[in-house]
Amino acid sequence: MTRYPDAFIREIPKTDLHVHLDGSLRLSSLIEMARQGGIALPSYSESGMRELVFKDGYADLVEYLKGFAYTCDVLRDPENLERVAYELAIDNIEEGVFYIEPRFAPQLLMDNGGLTMERVLEAADKGLRRAKAEFNARPEVRDGSLPHFDYGIIACAMRMFGPKGFSPYYNDFFALHRYSEPMEVMRLAATEVARGVVRIRDERGIPIVGFDIAGQEAGYPAGNFREAFDFAQKNFMHKTVHAGEAYGAESIFQAITDLHADRLGHGYYLFDLEKVTDPEIEDKGRYVEDLASFIADQRVTIEVCLTSNLQTNPDLTDLRRHSFGKMLERRLSVSLCTDNRLVSNTSVSKEIRLALDSFDIGPSMLKDIIVYGFKRSFYPGPYAEKRNYVRRAITHYEAVAAKYGIEA
Repeated sequence: MTRYPDAFIREIPKTDLHVHLDGSLRLSSLIEMARQGGIALPSYSESGMRELVFKDGYADLVEYLKGFAYTCDVLRDPENLERVAYELAIDNIEEGVFYIEPRFAPQLLMDNGGLTMERVLEAADKGLRRAKAEFNARPEVRDGSLPHFDYGIIACAMRMFGPKGFSPYYNDFFALHRYSEPMEVMRLAATEVARGVVRIRDERGIPIVGFDIAGQEAGYPAGNFREAFDFAQKNFMHKTVHAGEAYGAESIFQAITDLHADRLGHGYYLFDLEKVTDPEIEDKGRYVEDLASFIADQRVTIEVCLTSNLQTNPDLTDLRRHSFGKMLERRLSVSLCTDNRLVSNTSVSKEIRLALDSFDIGPSMLKDIIVYGFKRSFYPGPYAEKRNYVRRAITHYEAVAAKYGIEA
């Protein structure tokens, strides 16, 4: 098995295609902003927050998501949101991540005091743009020694939300549609987000490159949100869908066929036969293998989040049992991602190290995984520009590999 030094992992060009902005704050910044804004936290020390909220291990996905109540509270402030976006970009740059696609649900950060979807997206973009300008002004970037840093924003809708507690925006949305069935309200909300982010992209020039839907899969099928994703499709916006995180192959199939998914978030339960529940599927093994082959053939990329899956699936006690191994065996297009840098206490480099220590990944396969991140990104520029960017990333990867004597 090839040995990959930590320094090599640090130096190779990397991407993060699945990183939630509201789950990736610096803990020190969260505490500072909460103090300044009078927001109550269970503890105002980093060690206390690690013990009580942002743990190394979680009982389940419900516990994992509790920390977002605190992060969203502090992010309902444009200055805080700009700061967090800037710091996220800087943290990635410092570990050799050249391209990121921060995603978040702007409607979770909107309030009743003028913090509109436009202001939320503009604040995040302002912070990311500032970090990009600073890094790209460096001599080693300007002379082509390093690829430039870039980003695209992915806007999330929510599969489900309640009439109270999710956010001021959703509280009001439910109140305005109190006579409609809850599922219909959620469908309408997703369509509203899709229409909003397309308009903001076109009118404000913000690089909103993708549309996503996150939240509980079971009971909230993809087909319910077809209208929102049809609108995104017709307006040339890329689609990524949380699927297979807590539900099975059927959810993944729906994401691809009903929602036009270009990429899949997680895909963890793709090969789990027990998660296939449709009584019309008689041969579950054949169904799963056919679906995996279809995903491979269509080059639908899976955004794999190893640490996050370990933390939200208590039955996964040995990472070597993660479906990532089967994805590699079947040559699926995969990219290693963080999901949430704060909530999962991770980084892109840590995710790559976990993968290399747990699976048999040779130099050629590793290069493919890294390059898929650039190739399957929703890069905000024209296609010809993206091809040049991918080529620079590959060239840089090969130079780093040669430096460490690793075949590329």
